[in-house]
Amino acid sequence: MEKKKVHNFAIDALRAIAILAVVGVHTTTRVLEASSFNILGFSFTLFINQALRFAVPLFFMISGFVLELNFRFHQNYLSYLKKRFSKIFLPYLFWSAIYYFFIYTTHTINFGNTLLYGAASYQLYFIPTLLIFYIIFPLIHKLYKIIANKWVMIALGIIQIYLLYRTYYVTPLPIFYPLAIACLNYYAFILGMVSSHHQDFLQKLTKWIIPTGILSIALAIAVFIQGRSLYLKTNNYLYFYSQWRPSVLAYTIALAAFLYILYNKLNLNPRIIKHFSRLSFFVFFIHVIILEQFWNFIGKKIIGGEIFFNILFFVAVAGISYAIAYLVHKIPLVSKLTG
Repeated sequence: MEKKKVHNFAIDALRAIAILAVVGVHTTTRVLEASSFNILGFSFTLFINQALRFAVPLFFMISGFVLELNFRFHQNYLSYLKKRFSKIFLPYLFWSAIYYFFIYTTHTINFGNTLLYGAASYQLYFIPTLLIFYIIFPLIHKLYKIIANKWVMIALGIIQIYLLYRTYYVTPLPIFYPLAIACLNYYAFILGMVSSHHQDFLQKLTKWIIPTGILSIALAIAVFIQGRSLYLKTNNYLYFYSQWRPSVLAYTIALAAFLYILYNKLNLNPRIIKHFSRLSFFVFFIHVIILEQFWNFIGKKIIGGEIFFNILFFVAVAGISYAIAYLVHKIPLVSKLTG
């Protein structure tokens, strides 16, 4: 008899926070672009943009956590792939077509290659990379006892830091783009897997809430200073656009620990958290459309001052995206198509 699927509400909370961070990264990036990258005049915008760069690495960490937590309930590799791909590929295909044919209609590659690279819209690169992790996860799962050894984890961490350093300071990895992103996030994914085996231990770390909170703030400031200073030296905006850097990995790990501990310390309603988490996949797909429409609606102008506009922009995009997600999820057959 198959066991009941394991559920962790703290992971739901982290997933909801991560998608809000993705929205925040994209709204603040648009403001920075509108300012012609005037990062001295828009320091608040840049700080928020950099402080939210944990979003995508955290998503990979969450994916590793959830897959490892529940993989034993799948009968075999094919049933596992069918279950995972059925939840993600159809919405990915649907939204890629929406972006390719109706939102960003100027193309340099055909639709098939767009799917391969996740290039229909700038947030969609995450999906082909996630599918790579889905495909190789059963192998990693079989090698878990070896990988989870502390010395192996240290070695994998050192290799990951080197790859991130090389990508950020020297040159991007010269391989297939989604595979390159997977190579730059494998440690976050594996760390999520390992964490799923130590939930009891993690729930007892309440005394670490202040140290992890302080460390998270310090690393957020370090990430901000790094992106800011390197852009001012080189005038290369990729230094603050990129989240593939050693400092962001360290920041993501510290913040994930802090948020996990904080959730277990607070008495939050798990049903509400789970509901927001369930809507996050739809929000991930649609929020760029809402962002574009809101930007066109306000006439592409920053109004009311930097801080006010950033808050307004974020709240509008996130709020409308979640509202639409809520309504669409009332229609079961439609939500299967849209995520």
